[in-house]
Amino acid sequence: MWTVKVHRKVAKKSKTLPIPVQKAIEKLIFDLKIGGIVAQNWPNYGKLGGNKHHCHLKKGKTTYVAVWLEVRETKTIEVTYVGTHENAPY
Repeated sequence: MWTVKVHRKVAKKSKTLPIPVQKAIEKLIFDLKIGGIVAQNWPNYGKLGGNKHHCHLKKGKTTYVAVWLEVRETKTIEVTYVGTHENAPY
């Protein structure tokens, strides 16, 4: 089991997103806790290089994504971004 930390900025931002996206974020966090850093069941999951990963939370006209970092030594996952695809830090 992994520890998932959500940055304060991400927690604040997620409250302003549409309800289906908020539920997807909760599900993703649960899946990361149980399954670890690889979210292969999520759309467009991919490793971005180094210790950074991402997936789509909602596809469509406005695509929402999540980005997280892995810290293998402590089995910790840090969710660093949730929001629109256009503003994603990759």
